[in-house]
Amino acid sequence: MLQNNWIQQAQPLTHAELKAFGPTLVIAPHADDESLGCGGTIALLRQVGIPVFILLVSDGSMSHPNSKKYPAQKLTQLRDNELLAAAAILDVPASYVHFMHLKDSQVPHQADTGFEEASAAMSNIISGISPQTVLVPWRRDPHPDHRATWQLVKKAMSVSALKCRVLEYLVWLWERADAQDLPLTGEMKTFKVDIASVLEKKHQAIAAHLSQTTLLIDDDPQGFTLSQYMLSHFDHPAEYFLEQLPAS
Repeated sequence: MLQNNWIQQAQPLTHAELKAFGPTLVIAPHADDESLGCGGTIALLRQVGIPVFILLVSDGSMSHPNSKKYPAQKLTQLRDNELLAAAAILDVPASYVHFMHLKDSQVPHQADTGFEEASAAMSNIISGISPQTVLVPWRRDPHPDHRATWQLVKKAMSVSALKCRVLEYLVWLWERADAQDLPLTGEMKTFKVDIASVLEKKHQAIAAHLSQTTLLIDDDPQGFTLSQYMLSHFDHPAEYFLEQLPAS
């Protein structure tokens, strides 16, 4: 488990403060990131009646690239359905889940071909939802698709001109982070949400992603599944969010 002063100094967000989030959009690079990074917070927001939307960025087709049982199109459908199942557990209606279906492992960074088109598409979706709060992966998460997603969100937000609170959640930072991936001094403020009351619901939402947590797809030795060690990072009664501090 990653430990650092910026985590130890996290400011608790009370359930009453969560109500101030207003309509909230969770942007997930891959199906399962929403449950791993902020499944407990989603459940708490729904308990107090806050609308929560989920935008899935990638098509998930590269988690098991060599599977004959689950070729790309079938795997995408499976992972979409797993996300809908997780969303239902967290009390997010299926109609509140949106899909971009960008190619898994190839979500465009700002210097890549396709970035402007993808950011424009994301901007249209965000404008249609008009959230007050957006939850997005940490800007320097070690996974390339997560970093690209943050860049897309930044561009999309600037295009839409919406004034939203943006909080960044943690996924791979817990396991793969190098020193340069961590928040800089004075860069971010850290918040902590107590999810003890909904931790079991978060576990259930993560488990709904069967292709990522079990050997459901058993014909691709190079296929990806979340290790028990990785999952152990999310077996805690707290979730953390980072918010950029104003420039001094």
